[in-house]
Amino acid sequence: MKKFLALLLALVMVFALAACGEAETTESPAASEEPAESTAPSEEPAESTEPGGEEEPATVTDPSEIADNMTSEDGTYEIAFVTDVGQLLDRSFNQGTWEGVKLYAYNNGLSYRYYQPANGDQATDDDRVDAMQQAVDNGAKIVVCAGFLQEAALRTAAINNPDVMFVFIDGYTLTEDPDDENSAVLTNVAGINFQEEQAGYLAGYAVVKEGYTQLGFSGGGGGTNPACCRYGYGFLQGASAAAAEDGVDVNVKYSWEYGASFGASPELQTMISGWYTTGTEVVFACGGSMFESIASAASANYGLVVGVDVDQSGDSDTVITSAMKGIAQAAQVALTHFYDGTWDEIGGTTTTLGAADDAVGLPTDTWSLENYTVEEYEAQLAAMKDGSLVVDAEYPVDDTDMDDADSLNGVLPNITIEVI
Repeated sequence: MKKFLALLLALVMVFALAACGEAETTESPAASEEPAESTAPSEEPAESTEPGGEEEPATVTDPSEIADNMTSEDGTYEIAFVTDVGQLLDRSFNQGTWEGVKLYAYNNGLSYRYYQPANGDQATDDDRVDAMQQAVDNGAKIVVCAGFLQEAALRTAAINNPDVMFVFIDGYTLTEDPDDENSAVLTNVAGINFQEEQAGYLAGYAVVKEGYTQLGFSGGGGGTNPACCRYGYGFLQGASAAAAEDGVDVNVKYSWEYGASFGASPELQTMISGWYTTGTEVVFACGGSMFESIASAASANYGLVVGVDVDQSGDSDTVITSAMKGIAQAAQVALTHFYDGTWDEIGGTTTTLGAADDAVGLPTDTWSLENYTVEEYEAQLAAMKDGSLVVDAEYPVDDTDMDDADSLNGVLPNITIEVI
């Protein structure tokens, strides 16, 4: 199984993330609206001629070549995607997941559609349930849902639609009753999450090795998003390790301010601008559309940015590297299990993907690091894969919330953390 995952994830890691810089900027329709018609992918895909004269459809590897909106012949859509908070094309988590869904659907001749819960960043569980149910009513056989905030709605939708499969990305195993330890597991839900702490570590280590010692972390979810918390703690561990090796001291401004909804805001941009003007060199932008405010602040103040989830180098020339995880691959892996009849391998369980599955990393082809070499990075990644380099997912401090990073002062060497 691990070999299958590794091979599939390695195959699509590059092309599934490469198109983020070409994201569309038009507003996506709400879940209650019909998608706009498009000539793609209802047109025939490009063809290639095989020896013997037989023609086979060419596989599309660039998700930007596939329309976000399609029109199916019978008005139903077999594969559905329900977004997390923020925009569909957020250059981060939603977009990366959607690109994986589109690639799989298009290359396998399947209809697809996305749904955004009503009320945007203020969406309720009822709004999310409505979006999932609309997907089912429109013919979805499998529904891919992004983000941990989907838990309650996913539970309801899965119970109400036992013959429909649901993929819970950044999620975990769900039971019918979360308050009953003996409650039945929902086998039509597959939880897939990541070792974000590994990706965060790689990024923190790299920027300190590059020579930067004044860092920032701005996280989404207000300190309650498990994935962002793991990214942040990994970033601190990596920065600390590199600083200890090089005998330097690192300072980090660490904040969940203005990130509860993962959205861009003038307040966030003002705060990050203040960081840059007072000496911060690099900020890890960890929270979907928050990237827009952080990159704008960096651009105005000659600062630098670490992107998140996908390779964000194409979105701003301020990005020096990105802490990536294989969200597009995860969607394709889950869809593959559904369509090849092996859903029972992931349904009712939690699948965690990390370095050993080629599901986390930095984009060496596009990073702008000059002092930290690709060879050094590959050696470190190999150590993660074989288990000789272990990154903690949770703080080694008792009674510490994941947003209380200042308690790590004195625990992590060569690093001073200022929580804002």
